Amino acid sequence: MFSHVMLGTNDIEASKRFYDAVLGTLGIGPGVDNNGRYFYISPQGIFAITSPIDGEPATAANGGTVGFMVENDEQGDSFHAAGIANGGTAIEEPPGRRENGMYLAYLRDPDGNKICALGRPA
Repeated sequence: MFSHVMLGTNDIEASKRFYDAVLGTLGIGPGVDNNGRYFYISPQGIFAITSPIDGEPATAANGGTVGFMVENDEQGDSFHAAGIANGGTAIEEPPGRRENGMYLAYLRDPDGNKICALGRPA
């Protein structure tokens, strides 16, 4: 359904460091520069970061979340730890399996965008 997801950032290099680390735990990246934007390309789709082209500050979506599929709990834990180590903030419940069997690990990136590692029930 989706071709790509792009998030705005106010510090493209800090955001690249964060996403290189986080997505690297999933075997994706590092980001490829394309005119000051960075693209993370996988067989399932493209994730990108950019400074807003209208010159206004980037803002995080209230209620928005970008989810990244993980293969297992360990990969999700690595995703979460890499995010915290590279300027992200842990939010919501600690990483782990929820009552419905799904693995979830939530972070805010350096710009406040909410992202999640998600593992489906086994």
